[in-house]
Amino acid sequence: MSLSIPPPRRAWQVITAGICALVLTVGLARFAYTPLLPVMRLDAGLTAAGGGWLATFNYLGYLAGTVLVARVGDMQLKFRFYRIGLVLAVVSTGLMGTTTDMATWGVLRFVAGLSSTAGLLLASGLVLNWLLAHQRRPQLGLHFAGLGVGIAVSGLAAAAMADQLASSRQWIALGTLAVVFLIPAWAWMPPPAAISSATGANAPPPPGRRWRWLLIASYFCAGVGFVVSATFIVAILVQTPAFAGHGSWVWVLVGLTAIPSTFAWDRLSNRLGLIRALMLAYALQATSFVLPLLDGGLWAGAVSAVLFGLTFAGIVSLTLTVVGRHYPHNPAKAMATLTLSYGVAQIIAPAIAGTLARDSGSYQGALVLAAIMMVIGIVLLWCMPDDARSTTG
Repeated sequence: MSLSIPPPRRAWQVITAGICALVLTVGLARFAYTPLLPVMRLDAGLTAAGGGWLATFNYLGYLAGTVLVARVGDMQLKFRFYRIGLVLAVVSTGLMGTTTDMATWGVLRFVAGLSSTAGLLLASGLVLNWLLAHQRRPQLGLHFAGLGVGIAVSGLAAAAMADQLASSRQWIALGTLAVVFLIPAWAWMPPPAAISSATGANAPPPPGRRWRWLLIASYFCAGVGFVVSATFIVAILVQTPAFAGHGSWVWVLVGLTAIPSTFAWDRLSNRLGLIRALMLAYALQATSFVLPLLDGGLWAGAVSAVLFGLTFAGIVSLTLTVVGRHYPHNPAKAMATLTLSYGVAQIIAPAIAGTLARDSGSYQGALVLAAIMMVIGIVLLWCMPDDARSTTG
């Protein structure tokens, strides 16, 4: 008996599958923790340091998944890992509401981090593979809009459940919601296709060593800045009178501004060049960390959230687009290699930030650390060629 051949996917289906994968594995499994962190501290006895360590376990899982993806060259095997990651995202989200044991939470956050590579790396590589195989422009801005959608979904869900459900029931509800995004992410993502030799021949040569290491180092700095804000921005702003009791809406604001940002950064990079566009994004994100230090009012907090939303998805999209263009035959592997530096930063920074918050009673030290790292990242990018097509080094 012959196996049936699945029907060809249309562009909107592939992009929707990638967006849903990001909403599921990043927006819900990984980042729903951000708006739920203050609630868990109130009703589940989670300390500031404990919150930082749970974030560290999450990013440790992300790093483990990144290492796994980097070591696997078979695109078909990556496709299987992608589907496994989708299931793990649903399970690890729902089970968070079944316990208050710190060790179990740590394991579940590790698994959630592991699953997030399915959206950020594997789905990105599969979408880019499909675009290249069908002679379409290899830009990932539309796909990475899923980061903003995921954050907005998790924030809106948390806001809707605020003052209605305990954090445990909120986690279970989010696990149920995750199934909705699992279906299209599973059904519409096509298996990887072979890239034609003509497409591969037109790809630019791999970057030089100096260029590559500067990008890796700058992405490490971006990882520190990103994870401090992504983990603690709600907890930081709810400490101010202007945002007291409205923490979930801060996260919604971040997500809503992130959705169109990737389109804007794609257009801006066409004018400025990818590296200069990244420098601008780093500078704006550094500003988002400084504003709450200067002013605890509503205006400064809102602008801080907007600037973070406008920049973090753009930084990821631009960086992985650069890498994907240079490695069209197996973009997920090349993306994973670069993302290791981003993952290491996301392991180290939350624990440091949580400890600083515990010892000082505020998150100011964490914001200063994040701002300094983004400035260092700008300097590293400044040392690179202006455009990703310049590969000497």
